[in-house]
Amino acid sequence: MKPIIGVTPCSRLDDYLESVKRAGGEPVVLSNDDDVAATLGRVDGVLLTGGPDVDPAHYGHTAHASTKIDAARDGFEIPLSREAVARDMPVFAICRGVQVLNVAAGGTLVQDIPSELKTTVNHSVQEPKHAPAHGVRVSAGTKLASTLGSSAPLDACSVNSRHHQAVADVAPSFVVSAVSDDGIIEAIERPSSHFCVGVQWHPENFWKTGEFDGLFRAFVDAAREKRRHRQGSEPTQIST
Repeated sequence: MKPIIGVTPCSRLDDYLESVKRAGGEPVVLSNDDDVAATLGRVDGVLLTGGPDVDPAHYGHTAHASTKIDAARDGFEIPLSREAVARDMPVFAICRGVQVLNVAAGGTLVQDIPSELKTTVNHSVQEPKHAPAHGVRVSAGTKLASTLGSSAPLDACSVNSRHHQAVADVAPSFVVSAVSDDGIIEAIERPSSHFCVGVQWHPENFWKTGEFDGLFRAFVDAAREKRRHRQGSEPTQIST
């Protein structure tokens, strides 16, 4: 059977679902009302999707005027992320997702790039959704780098960009795996996990052209391995 990928609900699901399917996974859209333990018991990997801002109360800050939160998503996705990491469940986090992952693991966020940081890079290019907005520098030797292929230019990887927040203090046990030219963190990962990667851009929008197919394949492959391991550890039923 294909590995089951739990996808957190958002307003633009189609590209996420298609990307998972093309990578060999079976996507299942989760609900904010789902029980975290039960959810992780029935999926083989978790895909954290984009969306509104994380409530800064979760990392000890007061809200910026531009911050728009979704309390229902925070209430489900933060404990989901925390428990998935604790179980070494494959996690792939995108845009809001990387922010959720970082906060869940003890990190903080930049709440509003335009007003808090000096940069000439436009991080909020809305359309077309798959158009490259700027470059990022990917750190060699990281899980992220390994998914891009040996011919990928790690110092000039082009990405799209639709965010006004970003990772600030990186959570303990995580490392930075990509930054933009202005120094803003574009990807983090947890080296001690089998697969736990978060990116600030939207790789799911490129499923027609395939620039980030390797990233989705690596995630789904990790979920497939998780499924095999779990099935292998289940006790054999002996009939009498």
